Amino acid sequence: MNDAPPRRIWLCADDYGISPGVNRAIRDLIERGRLNATSVMMVGPSIGRDEVAALQASASKSPRCAIGLHATLTAPFRPLTMHFKPVDGGLFLPFPKLLRLGLMRRLDPEIIHAELMVQLAAFREAFGRPPDFVDGHQHAALFPQVRDAFLAAVKQAAPNAWVRQCGRLAPLSKRLGAPKALMLDVLSARFRKLATRAGIAFNPGFAGAYDFTGTPDFGGLMAGFLADLPEGGVVMCHPGFVDDVLTGLDPLTAQREREHSFLAGDNFPPLLAANKVTLG
Repeated sequence: MNDAPPRRIWLCADDYGISPGVNRAIRDLIERGRLNATSVMMVGPSIGRDEVAALQASASKSPRCAIGLHATLTAPFRPLTMHFKPVDGGLFLPFPKLLRLGLMRRLDPEIIHAELMVQLAAFREAFGRPPDFVDGHQHAALFPQVRDAFLAAVKQAAPNAWVRQCGRLAPLSKRLGAPKALMLDVLSARFRKLATRAGIAFNPGFAGAYDFTGTPDFGGLMAGFLADLPEGGVVMCHPGFVDDVLTGLDPLTAQREREHSFLAGDNFPPLLAANKVTLG
């Protein structure tokens, strides 16, 4: 009989601030005890004073809810700094182009560092404190050159925060079957080395990457995410209610409602229990 205590993990909803419907869904799950972390886009169109206060109120009802910065460097969002480059029509570049330029060593880490410092300062001003953790929208924080600027900014502006790496501890046979997650494994290996060198804490395991196209069974996916996750690991999710703001910014729409439905439903708590996992 296995009497080991349940593993405590972080279930983190990304993209708070992208739209009112996403914000509302995330707060709902926090208040139900179905999330214990969310990361906030300070460049998002829906992160005004009222939305910040509402998130703080929801988080105050949860004994263990972390609020982090969702550092954003990709389209269709705009930089907070005036002279950020490269841009496309005043917007950040799409993430494939940003990754390609990073791999070619054609980015300017100083400009990226300056933008991230402003986003960190905006979080501190809005929430009255530094973020509990910092992660990257579309995983851009893991990209070559970007990761150097990202870690330097966190070390400078939020030294007690942990950062999100996206490498998995699953067996190699499982990792080879998921190309998107495998790419994150590769990018995260160097990110972890740099974070260790800088003395910045990071999560020991990660799950939550999947193909958002089609209508995947999120409950089935979640079972797989939890199976190999260690103590302190992070599961990324994207719950939300679809609204016009979200539709105008992001192709990930209806799947957000499916994620919310599963996480709010009756089948999620038994799945946590069956995997000896807790959000408490």
